[in-house]
Amino acid sequence: MARTFLLPDLGEGLTEAEIVRWLVAEGDTVAVDQCVVEVETAKSMVEVPSPFAGRVETLHAGPGATVAVGAPLITVGALEPAAVAAYREEEQAGSGNVLIGYGTSGGTATGRRRRPRGSNVRPAAPAVPAAATRQVPLVISPLVRNLARANGVDLRAVEATGEGGVITRSDVERAAERPAPATAAAGERRVPLNGFRKAVSAALSRSRAEIPEATVWVDVDATNLWRLRESNPTGPGLLAYIARFVVAALREYPVFNARLDTERQEIVEFDQVHLGIAVQGERGLVVPAVIGADSMTTARLDEEIRRLTASAREGRSTARELSAGTFTLNNYGAFRVDGSAAIINHPQVAILGLGRIIDRPWVVDGQLCVRKITQLSFAFDHRVCDGGTAAGFMRSVADAIEDPASVIARL
Repeated sequence: MARTFLLPDLGEGLTEAEIVRWLVAEGDTVAVDQCVVEVETAKSMVEVPSPFAGRVETLHAGPGATVAVGAPLITVGALEPAAVAAYREEEQAGSGNVLIGYGTSGGTATGRRRRPRGSNVRPAAPAVPAAATRQVPLVISPLVRNLARANGVDLRAVEATGEGGVITRSDVERAAERPAPATAAAGERRVPLNGFRKAVSAALSRSRAEIPEATVWVDVDATNLWRLRESNPTGPGLLAYIARFVVAALREYPVFNARLDTERQEIVEFDQVHLGIAVQGERGLVVPAVIGADSMTTARLDEEIRRLTASAREGRSTARELSAGTFTLNNYGAFRVDGSAAIINHPQVAILGLGRIIDRPWVVDGQLCVRKITQLSFAFDHRVCDGGTAAGFMRSVADAIEDPASVIARL
């Protein structure tokens, strides 16, 4: 009996996914939990496993197609008796062919192997005839082809860095950034929004449309914090200390660790702080959250921030991490800029930005000297509080940066 697997809910708020590539073909034999397709959602690349075992009868969408959650994805039929017997024999023997596609006789392999659960090794790229290796670029993802087409990039001239000589999105983006030849005609190019950019566009537009935000900022003398970090090179980074100060300030001003329920006209304050950290990854800006940041030491915050940042840059953040944030910390100083009028990450009610720390003239005890100065900018939803509360929160963080030793002693 054939069974159809519908595209499952891949995370909070996601209603569709784009097919990147199928890992099986019609006629192949699949096992329960075998990854059968790679899809791109608005938040990440995801491999979807099959809940059924059997022979693939129908792939309901081709590469590049957008499939809604709940729509048919793949239909799997029952195996023929001979194939079942072969499957069980190989499974008992521990053969790697258990998850290889069978022909009608149950003996011919397609060369598609199951990826071991938890493995980061991708299926081997399809073999390319030797005579064609210098002429036909190896591109698996239709998204990469679309990106190359939109940017006028000749894939035959792109240097591939992917495993097995596969051209990746980053390869195409690097090629697109190269200066055009002097003889190239002037004009325009159109780059279609992918699923990720569409989701970002919708979220930011909603934030601007719904939230009457206000912004305050303050210059802060971070010299003492800088010296504290310098005194322990192997200890927590500057961002971890500032994250700790932010968590402490949110305890003092819980109205900013909240969301606004517009239907019931209530401010909903959260018991825990899930601190979102803005990260610029390969696919764009994402904000994974340090879950339970309020219960962590500075050292533990440092470890978690580094792990989250690395995962986000590789596009491996989980749906839980990307949707759990209750407050956002944005270190745009990493891009060597001083300030920013940040957009609040809806449905949160506030975001704190940190500019670069640089040497500036500063007056201390009536004397002009050179100090390590940074700028904090704070955008907040004016519906939940007024400027005095926002200023109090800002000063709490700023005072901790200026005198970190005394604050850490109290935490």
